[in-house]
Amino acid sequence: MTVYKEQISVESHGNTPTYINITPQVREAIAKSGIKNGTCSVISPHTTCAVFFEEFVHDYTEDGDEYLQADLNDVLEKIIPNQVSWDQYRYPGEKHFEEVEKWPNIESYLPGGDRTAIWNCDAHIKATLIGASEVFDVDDGALGVGKTGYIYFADFDRARPRVRQCKIVVMGE
Repeated sequence: MTVYKEQISVESHGNTPTYINITPQVREAIAKSGIKNGTCSVISPHTTCAVFFEEFVHDYTEDGDEYLQADLNDVLEKIIPNQVSWDQYRYPGEKHFEEVEKWPNIESYLPGGDRTAIWNCDAHIKATLIGASEVFDVDDGALGVGKTGYIYFADFDRARPRVRQCKIVVMGE
């Protein structure tokens, strides 16, 4: 069995959840792997990010989100509202703030000491609900999904723009 690993970088925009179509990068990784039959795992190592499989949609909101992404945002907001107050969620608690304040890059997490900059409990729960990975079929050296199936990397953390990583692991013969 052969194992091929690749890591790609994606950029989130902050303020609202970011959805990035990574299907072309996954297809390219499968082609580079030389594996004809097996599986391809797509993994987010970030606790506020998720990977999911959905149909590509041709309609977009004024903000540039595909309709299914906007609908997903609406549904998730109903069951996991965006964190906007101290008493809304338990996380982040005082001990977490104290630990973050020790980090060497503190200013990027708590600019000017603003603790509201890490109000992201909702992002953690949304990412947990959607899931950090997906596994796909590799069939005859290609991604084994239908024509309208696309792979998305989602960053639910609205705190600020960030560069995120996504791991692609192809295994097989």
